[in-house]
Parts: sequence; structure tokens; C-alpha cells
Amino acid sequence: MEYVIMIGQFLLSLSILIILHEMGHFLAARAFKTRVEKFYLFFDPWFSLFKYKKGDTEYGIGWLPLGGYVKISGMVDESFDTEQLKEPPKPWEFRSKPAWQRLIIMIGGVTVNFFLGLFIYAMLFYVYGEEYLPAKEAVYGIHVDSLGMEMGLRNGDKVLQIGETPFEKFNSRTLVREVVINNADKIVVERNGQQVTLPIDPSFTAKLASHKNKNAVIFEPRIPFVAAKIIRNSPAEEAGFQAGDSLVAFNGTPLQFFDQFLDSIQSNPEKEARISLIRKRQAVEVKVKIGEDGKIGIQPYGLDRYFHLEKKHYTLAEAIPAGVKRGIGFLSDQIKAFGQIISNKIPAKESLGGFASIGSMFGTQWNWERFWSMTAALSLILAFMNLLPIPALDGGYVMFLIYELISGRKPSDKFMEKATMVGFILILALLIFANGLDVMRGCG
Repeated sequence: MEYVIMIGQFLLSLSILIILHEMGHFLAARAFKTRVEKFYLFFDPWFSLFKYKKGDTEYGIGWLPLGGYVKISGMVDESFDTEQLKEPPKPWEFRSKPAWQRLIIMIGGVTVNFFLGLFIYAMLFYVYGEEYLPAKEAVYGIHVDSLGMEMGLRNGDKVLQIGETPFEKFNSRTLVREVVINNADKIVVERNGQQVTLPIDPSFTAKLASHKNKNAVIFEPRIPFVAAKIIRNSPAEEAGFQAGDSLVAFNGTPLQFFDQFLDSIQSNPEKEARISLIRKRQAVEVKVKIGEDGKIGIQPYGLDRYFHLEKKHYTLAEAIPAGVKRGIGFLSDQIKAFGQIISNKIPAKESLGGFASIGSMFGTQWNWERFWSMTAALSLILAFMNLLPIPALDGGYVMFLIYELISGRKPSDKFMEKATMVGFILILALLIFANGLDVMRGCG
């Protein structure tokens, strides 16, 4: 059921983006009285799941969810229907229109995707606001994973700066962004009351961008271990733990933080442990048999018990510029990341992913805030990818149209047919490569 929810979110998001992208082409074409023969969600080789015709246009849903298309009369596209090109141009055909009109028709899709991404980000700010933990609130410092340890971070450090960027909003993904995208070369922390500068080895650019580390937390706020919930039928319930218990020692060794207990418990699977705790201001010791999975079944409290989380609410007038800023920032990061791949600072095989990788980012629980955030991001990525100067993509057509506007010479239909075929093969190869990587990784 969880995978059904994940796939459902991905398909809904993809459908919204495809329909609106193709609508951009469709409306621009109709505005210049250019005939649109087909408008399809998903591709329909050999047959379609649904179709009906209204006016000159056939609307339908294909069975192959790799995209969608509008078939515009008199245009060389991925359908490779060149029969109509053997006849003289008709007034309603794409090839009969001035170059500037054809350019507007071709950028109609990416224009919609670009503004849609910014609009969704703005609405997310307006509806949900923004909640975050100010870094200064993390008074216990950080708990570091193995990758963070490798970078030189230690439990209890307080992160002050990454590269030249002050660390103000607590989010370990800021480290990934600054290292991978902006080539940050240092982390400044407070350690035992002293300011320490940790140099970042350039090799961490590829490590942080790798697929295996895509969900790495690296570090998180350190918190005490107070039981919020005791899992039913767990070793903790059998041992008599209660919600509200504050755990203070493991086998006689005083421990202060949740991560310390977690490490101790996970290091002693299937062993009996003595846990000292404070219950209603009284010292209590409980013996518990740790499960074979290295767990005892205690759920800790969230950050809001220990820290003051900032919650910023936005009016509509405030949300629009905030959404534009976030969208432009995200798109800028994607372009920089693309540059890192081109320069081979990030291996393509580590950073690329197919439909399984993208789908997994929606999660297995339906969450509308995450759904719309992912849809906004994908909309901007779709706009960027479609503008790449590859024949068969919108950017390829735009490249040739700009050449025509500058030189006054229009590429021949035969040349466009061959260029589109080459571009289509390149895109197909990229799709096979990206999805093949997912298969080798175990489907995302």
C-alpha cells in the first residue's frame, strides 16, 4: 500500500506538470491560429487508453507514462509524421508562421512550468508558512553520523558557518548544498568553548552528491532522551518503562543524550541492560532485554519539546516574493549542479536517477505540503531540462529558431527531421541510462 501511495503521488504530480506544459504550447499555437492535431497526456504508441475529438484536435491519454505531447500541424516533431511536409505549407501550419510566433509557441511549455514552480512555492509559503529551528537554539550541539565524522565533525559541536555562509537555520542539507553546489571549503564550529575551522577535502563534493548519501542526515540537533511513547509489545513495555521517563545511565555509565543511548543500545543486541532513569523526580533502575534489532521500543520527543521553533506566517503579498526567491534559488542550484556534472566534479552516474529515484522522494505517506513542494521543484527542473539545446526538446527548436531570426535563413525540413531523430535517440539513451541506474541501485 505504501508503494501505491508513492506511485500515486508521482503520477499525479507528473500528470499535472505534463498537462500544463503542453497547455502552454497548445494555447500559444491557438493564439496564432495554428492547428493542433493532438493533445495527449502520456504517449500512445499503437493505442491509447482514452481519446475523443473536438474540432481539429484529438484529446487523449496514452498508456506509456514517459511524458506527453501536442502534435502541431506542419511541425517536425517526435511523431516523425513527415507526409504533410511533402505538400505546400498551409496557412494554419506551424511552418507557415513567422519565426517569432514559432518561437513563442515553442517556449510556451517551459514558460508555464517556470511560472507554475514559482506560484506553487509562493502558495506553500502562504498556506503553510515556514517553520525552522534557529541554529542558536541547538544549545546541546549536534549528533553526527559516520559521514559527518569523516568530515571532521564531532558530537557536541555547534555549527557556526559553512564556507562563507553563516549557519542560521538548522538544516544539515545546508552542508550538502554549500559543499556540492557552492564549493564550500570549510566548516566553522564551536567545540568545547573554542572556535575551530575544519577544512573540507574536495573529495566530499562527490561523496555528498552520491546516490547512497542522498538521504544522509549528516548531523542533527542533540537532544536528551525522554520517553514520549512506549511501543506496544516491545521490550520497553515488558520492562515497565513509562512515558515521561528521563533516561540518564546505561549499565551504570552516565549518559546525557538520546544519541548516546542509541549507540549503546544498538551495540548490545539481545543483551540485558540496566537503564537508570528519573521518573517523577525519583531515581529508578530498569532492566530490559534489548531486541535482536538493537531496539527497545521507546519513541523520543520531537525537537519542539526542547527548543523554540520559529514559525513565520506570510501574507499573500509577502508569500509571492518569498516564493519567487525560493524558486529562483532552487533553479540556480540546479544549473550549478549541472555545471558540476559537466566539469566532472560530480559523477553523472552518482547524481542521475530515473523515475524510481524521483518517485521515492514523494515518500510513502501522503503529505500535501511535501507533494506540492516536490511538484514545484519538478516543474522548475522540467523547465530547465526542456530548454537544453537538444533537438527534440523545446530548447533544440528554440536554438534553431534563434539561428533563423539572426541569420534570416530557415533550416530545411530535411535537416530538422534528421536533427530531431538524433535528439530523440539522445534523450532515449539518457532515459535508459538514468532508469538503468535505478535498477542497479535496487529501484531508487
